[in-house]
Amino acid sequence: MFMENNNKRKTKKIVTWTIIFCLPAFYFFYNDNDLFEITKNLEIFNSVYKNIHESYIEKPKSGELIKTAIDAMLNSLDPYTNYISEDDIEEYKFQTTGVYAGIGGTLEKIDDKLFITEVYDNSPALLNGLVPGSQILSVNGKDVSKLSVQEITSLIKGEAGTSVNIKFIPFRSDKPIEKTIVRKEIKPTDAVYSTMLKNNVGYIRLQSFTEKCATDVKKAVQDLLKQNAQSFILDLRDNPGGLLIEAIQLVNIFVPKDVEVVYTKGRTSNWYKSYKTLENTVDTQTPLVVLINENSASASEIVAGALQDLDRAVIVGSRSYGKGLVQNTIDLPYNTKLKVTIAKYYTPSGRCIQALDYSQKDKSGRVLKVPDSLITAFKTKNGRVVYDGAGITPDVKTKSDNLSAILLDLNQQNLFFQFAYQFALNKKEIPPVKDFSISNNELQNFFEFLKTKKYIYHSNQESLLKEFKLTSENDSTYEEIKKEYEELFNGLSRIQEKLLLKNKKFIQEFLEINIINFYYYSKGKEEYLVYKDNEIEQCIQLLSDKNKIKEILTTVTPPTKPFNSEKKF
Repeated sequence: MFMENNNKRKTKKIVTWTIIFCLPAFYFFYNDNDLFEITKNLEIFNSVYKNIHESYIEKPKSGELIKTAIDAMLNSLDPYTNYISEDDIEEYKFQTTGVYAGIGGTLEKIDDKLFITEVYDNSPALLNGLVPGSQILSVNGKDVSKLSVQEITSLIKGEAGTSVNIKFIPFRSDKPIEKTIVRKEIKPTDAVYSTMLKNNVGYIRLQSFTEKCATDVKKAVQDLLKQNAQSFILDLRDNPGGLLIEAIQLVNIFVPKDVEVVYTKGRTSNWYKSYKTLENTVDTQTPLVVLINENSASASEIVAGALQDLDRAVIVGSRSYGKGLVQNTIDLPYNTKLKVTIAKYYTPSGRCIQALDYSQKDKSGRVLKVPDSLITAFKTKNGRVVYDGAGITPDVKTKSDNLSAILLDLNQQNLFFQFAYQFALNKKEIPPVKDFSISNNELQNFFEFLKTKKYIYHSNQESLLKEFKLTSENDSTYEEIKKEYEELFNGLSRIQEKLLLKNKKFIQEFLEINIINFYYYSKGKEEYLVYKDNEIEQCIQLLSDKNKIKEILTTVTPPTKPFNSEKKF
């Protein structure tokens, strides 16, 4: 009992002294009212924590309790202000650099077997025969059958230059082999993908704004110019953003030196900063289209917004996400970090494209959008009207194909991959990517394959019906509607077949890209996606009319004002 009370006193002392040591800093930054609120609530927190630690029925895990408190505090601010624990540091580094040390492949568990589903060009995996379809049996002598994909990935990753032992069955073989593979730094080769399209259009797709990505884009632009590119498409669709400095350097490729790309404003004057281009440009004249969609965010929007405001590029696609918040990462003790929102960014015309106001919430706690009444008009360099408060509105809107939920469900269950696996087992080679397509017979074989897998599309409607039945079975009225319920439920099963036929075109494309993955790997998949993309084709057609491009960039007719009520979050 003495030891237990002694430990309680120690815990109380530690937390109390922590509060005392923190107070001098508060005196410097806050007024008397703020200081009272902070001191009061830290004392309350101390008391709550102490009593939980001493009295809860089971001994709590102190570290987890504190982290939960920190996470809850930050979650009340915005989704981008986060605490990064020591365990999450490596993942944070990967998100900011796009680089990790490993073998360069992706894994999936299918029927309790672990398969390589994708490999990067020139990766240790590919060079050692770990191609798509290879089955991994053990990692460093540890059987992987009972481990999760995340646990297996952690075993395979490690420091560059170190080795990992992998036992696997190569694709198109039934004999296990064992190899010691040297890990290396992996930067996915499709982070920046470039190619020459028809009509001398140079195409560049950027996956995210990680370290040195602007350098990679610059090299791609220079290479395409050497191939006589007469115009460019910069594809930022589904690009969630990343490093601000990379966005500025990317704009610099198409904009001269000493031009403002973006500026930031925070709560204090310390966070008012203007960011200008610093280097000589590569190309200021070649017609440029920037392709965006609703998942283009943050640094993607800085690039699109700056190039639109400076009338350097025509923005094509659909309205972007609307993230105009800037984060700064602060080092904390014990190899932890705090990523905190410190400012909003503004494009050269002066607009902030933030679409959600995290300081305003309704009674249910839902974050409110910037009201339509506050959306303001600004002008580009040539006098064109653009708007703030709702993402980047494209100069030319395109129609994109909306994928049905059943396609995403088939993909999530790896059924496209499994069919492609069987296809590739029976065919040693296929034509080049642009010449490859599956026949109607092979498409029908896929539908038969789904029957053998007893595939059932679990739609939202089915889930709601099951929930209704579960809650109604004890009600006397259920017996009266039982027949109608069963007819409705069976009707949903028939809908599955109709949905598959309705999405026949997209199912064929999903199958083709999964089959191509077995023969031409990640680079072949990228080539196929570009070749089949309807929005890219629309951009090519637009770029074929140089007068149309010039007209868009110089016409002062105001575009339609965007409304946040149209945007779903």
